Formats: sequence, C-alpha cells, structure tokens
Amino acid sequence: MSAINWAFKKFEELTSSELYAIMQLRNEVFVVEQNCVYQDADNKDLLSYHLMGWNQQKLVAYTRILAPGIAFEEASIGRVVTSPSVRRTGIGFELMNRSISKTTELFGNFPIRIGAQLYLQKFYTSLGFEKDSDTYLEDNIPHIEMVRP
Repeated sequence: MSAINWAFKKFEELTSSELYAIMQLRNEVFVVEQNCVYQDADNKDLLSYHLMGWNQQKLVAYTRILAPGIAFEEASIGRVVTSPSVRRTGIGFELMNRSISKTTELFGNFPIRIGAQLYLQKFYTSLGFEKDSDTYLEDNIPHIEMVRP
C-alpha cells in the first residue's frame, strides 16, 4: 500500500468529489457492511471538520470532528471509518491519533467524547478513552460513550 495523504477541511471547503467519496465510504461500511439502515446525513456534517485519508485516488479513512455543544457538551469525534482494504494496517490508529491532535488544536486541551460501538472499546481504550456510560443501542448496534480526559 502506498502512503496515505491526509486532508483536513471544513464542510464548505469540501469539493463535490470529496463529499461524494465521504458519503460513499460511510455508506459502504455503516449501511452495507454493518447492515444498518439509518439516515447518515444528519446535518452535523455541515458544522463539522472532516479528516480524510487518501490512498492514491481512493478515500480509505475518515472522521468528522465536532465543536463542543454540537453532538455532546464536549468536542467530539464521530463517523470513524476505514475502508476494509486498509484494516489491520495501523491506519485506524493513525486516523484517530490525527483526529485527537486536530481536535486539541482546534478546541484546546479539553476532554473529547465519542459514541463508540461496543466491540471497539478496547481499541479506543488504547487511545486514552475511558468508558463513561452504560451500553445503549443506536441503530440497533450496542454503543457506549467514552471520554478522553
């Protein structure tokens, strides 16, 4: 696999091709792979910063970063997704480390909250996040809230 090229943009800076690639990757993983039919476009994208990892012309890693008060009281990272083609290569860790750094750069050294799929708890714990809620169902998938103090 060739090197990942990272891009970071506000919503209004995204090109139509970038937005299409984002929606395509999110749908490929969240709707098709996870068999979860839900409304992905939730208006929060308009208020978000978007971190994209490109392998040549293909979007293979993505998160959106939200300011405090949009999804949670704290700043948050959401829609964390990697393409099946790059899993188990360390891209997920790099994606999250870059997302944490960008969130801190934008909003200061304050807690970051995420809504994590339960099966990824160990992954997020390794990045400094701590469980902060009981398990709940979101779109019929078990989740927990986690905070990185």
